[in-house]
Amino acid sequence: MTENLYQPSAVHELELRLSRLRQDSPRQWGKMTPAQALAHYSAQMEMVLGQTFPPRQFMGRLFGRFAKPGMLGEQPLRRNMPTDPCFIVTDERDLDVERKRVQRLVAQFVAAGPAACTQHPHSFLGRMNPLEWATLMYKHLDHHLRQFAV
Repeated sequence: MTENLYQPSAVHELELRLSRLRQDSPRQWGKMTPAQALAHYSAQMEMVLGQTFPPRQFMGRLFGRFAKPGMLGEQPLRRNMPTDPCFIVTDERDLDVERKRVQRLVAQFVAAGPAACTQHPHSFLGRMNPLEWATLMYKHLDHHLRQFAV
Protein backbone atom coordinates (compact mmCIF):
# COMPACT_ATOMS: atom_id res chain seq x y z
CA MET A 1 0.00 0.00 0.00
CA THR A 2 1.21 3.49 -0.82
CA GLU A 3 2.09 5.68 2.16
CA ASN A 4 -0.43 8.30 3.20
CA LEU A 5 -0.89 11.00 5.84
CA TYR A 6 -3.11 8.76 7.97
CA GLN A 7 -0.08 6.54 8.73
CA PRO A 8 1.89 7.89 11.72
CA SER A 9 5.13 6.35 10.42
CA ALA A 10 4.73 8.11 7.06
CA VAL A 11 4.05 11.46 8.74
CA HIS A 12 7.07 10.99 11.03
CA GLU A 13 9.31 10.18 8.05
CA LEU A 14 8.15 13.33 6.23
CA GLU A 15 8.75 15.42 9.39
CA LEU A 16 12.35 14.17 9.63
CA ARG A 17 13.00 14.90 5.97
CA LEU A 18 11.31 18.30 6.25
CA SER A 19 13.62 19.21 9.13
CA ARG A 20 16.65 18.51 6.89
CA LEU A 21 15.47 20.85 4.12
CA ARG A 22 17.69 23.93 3.80
CA GLN A 23 17.43 27.06 1.67
CA ASP A 24 20.57 25.91 -0.15
CA SER A 25 19.44 22.29 -0.62
CA PRO A 26 20.43 21.34 -4.18
CA ARG A 27 17.51 21.48 -6.61
CA GLN A 28 17.28 18.29 -8.69
CA TRP A 29 14.63 19.66 -11.09
CA GLY A 30 12.12 22.48 -11.48
CA LYS A 31 12.33 26.21 -10.84
CA MET A 32 11.08 26.69 -7.28
CA THR A 33 13.25 27.35 -4.26
CA PRO A 34 12.73 25.13 -1.20
CA ALA A 35 10.59 27.83 0.46
CA GLN A 36 8.47 28.30 -2.67
CA ALA A 37 7.95 24.53 -2.95
CA LEU A 38 6.68 24.41 0.63
CA ALA A 39 4.37 27.39 0.03
CA HIS A 40 3.08 25.63 -3.09
CA TYR A 41 2.40 22.47 -1.06
CA SER A 42 0.63 24.45 1.66
CA ALA A 43 -1.63 26.10 -0.91
CA GLN A 44 -2.82 22.69 -2.04
CA MET A 45 -3.18 21.44 1.55
CA GLU A 46 -5.42 24.45 2.28
CA MET A 47 -7.63 23.29 -0.59
CA VAL A 48 -7.71 19.73 0.81
CA LEU A 49 -8.81 21.12 4.17
CA GLY A 50 -11.64 23.08 2.52
CA GLN A 51 -10.09 26.52 3.06
CA THR A 52 -9.79 27.38 -0.66
CA PHE A 53 -11.78 26.28 -3.70
CA PRO A 54 -9.86 26.49 -6.99
CA PRO A 55 -11.89 25.80 -10.13
CA ARG A 56 -11.61 22.60 -12.14
CA GLN A 57 -9.21 22.80 -15.07
CA PHE A 58 -10.61 22.10 -18.52
CA MET A 59 -7.87 19.52 -19.23
CA GLY A 60 -8.59 17.88 -15.90
CA ARG A 61 -12.22 17.44 -16.82
CA LEU A 62 -11.08 15.62 -19.97
CA PHE A 63 -8.10 13.61 -18.70
CA GLY A 64 -8.07 13.73 -14.91
CA ARG A 65 -9.86 10.43 -14.37
CA PHE A 66 -7.24 8.69 -16.55
CA ALA A 67 -4.31 10.28 -14.71
CA LYS A 68 -5.66 9.64 -11.21
CA PRO A 69 -4.67 5.94 -10.85
CA GLY A 70 -1.06 6.70 -11.80
CA MET A 71 -0.88 9.68 -9.47
CA LEU A 72 -2.13 7.58 -6.55
CA GLY A 73 -0.15 4.42 -7.38
CA GLU A 74 3.06 3.06 -5.88
CA GLN A 75 5.45 5.11 -8.01
CA PRO A 76 6.64 8.55 -6.83
CA LEU A 77 5.25 11.57 -8.66
CA ARG A 78 7.17 12.35 -11.83
CA ARG A 79 9.64 15.21 -12.09
CA ASN A 80 8.52 18.45 -13.76
CA MET A 81 4.82 17.65 -13.62
CA PRO A 82 2.52 20.47 -14.72
CA THR A 83 1.10 22.60 -11.91
CA ASP A 84 -2.27 24.29 -11.67
CA PRO A 85 -1.49 28.00 -12.14
CA CYS A 86 -3.33 28.87 -8.93
CA PHE A 87 -0.71 26.90 -6.96
CA ILE A 88 2.39 28.43 -8.56
CA VAL A 89 4.48 30.46 -6.12
CA THR A 90 6.95 32.94 -7.65
CA ASP A 91 7.58 35.44 -4.87
CA GLU A 92 10.35 34.96 -2.32
CA ARG A 93 9.40 33.12 0.85
CA ASP A 94 11.05 32.44 4.20
CA LEU A 95 11.89 28.75 4.55
CA ASP A 96 11.32 28.57 8.31
CA VAL A 97 7.92 30.27 8.01
CA GLU A 98 6.87 27.93 5.19
CA ARG A 99 8.17 24.84 6.99
CA LYS A 100 6.08 25.74 10.06
CA ARG A 101 3.06 26.34 7.83
CA VAL A 102 3.44 22.87 6.27
CA GLN A 103 3.86 21.29 9.70
CA ARG A 104 0.76 23.07 11.01
CA LEU A 105 -1.37 22.08 8.01
CA VAL A 106 -0.26 18.44 8.05
CA ALA A 107 -0.92 18.26 11.81
CA GLN A 108 -4.36 19.81 11.24
CA PHE A 109 -5.12 17.28 8.49
CA VAL A 110 -4.01 14.34 10.65
CA ALA A 111 -5.84 15.51 13.78
CA ALA A 112 -9.10 16.20 11.95
CA GLY A 113 -9.09 12.86 10.13
CA PRO A 114 -11.12 11.90 7.07
CA ALA A 115 -14.08 14.09 7.99
CA ALA A 116 -11.97 17.22 7.39
CA CYS A 117 -11.27 16.47 3.73
CA THR A 118 -12.93 18.73 1.24
CA GLN A 119 -15.75 17.55 -0.97
CA HIS A 120 -14.51 20.08 -3.55
CA PRO A 121 -12.89 18.24 -6.48
CA HIS A 122 -9.15 18.38 -7.14
CA SER A 123 -8.55 20.91 -9.90
CA PHE A 124 -7.19 18.23 -12.26
CA LEU A 125 -8.02 14.79 -10.83
CA GLY A 126 -11.63 15.49 -9.87
CA ARG A 127 -13.50 13.96 -6.92
CA MET A 128 -11.29 12.39 -4.27
CA ASN A 129 -12.11 10.38 -1.15
CA PRO A 130 -10.19 11.01 2.12
CA LEU A 131 -7.72 8.14 1.58
CA GLU A 132 -6.96 9.42 -1.92
CA TRP A 133 -6.35 12.92 -0.51
CA ALA A 134 -4.09 11.48 2.23
CA THR A 135 -2.14 9.48 -0.35
CA LEU A 136 -1.82 12.34 -2.82
CA MET A 137 -0.67 14.80 -0.16
CA TYR A 138 1.94 12.35 1.15
CA LYS A 139 3.21 11.82 -2.39
CA HIS A 140 3.16 15.56 -3.11
CA LEU A 141 5.32 16.43 -0.10
CA ASP A 142 7.61 13.48 -0.85
CA HIS A 143 7.93 14.80 -4.41
CA HIS A 144 9.11 18.22 -3.26
CA LEU A 145 11.46 16.81 -0.64
CA ARG A 146 13.02 14.59 -3.33
CA GLN A 147 13.23 17.69 -5.54
CA PHE A 148 15.76 19.02 -3.00
CA ALA A 149 17.45 15.68 -2.24
CA VAL A 150 15.99 15.21 1.25
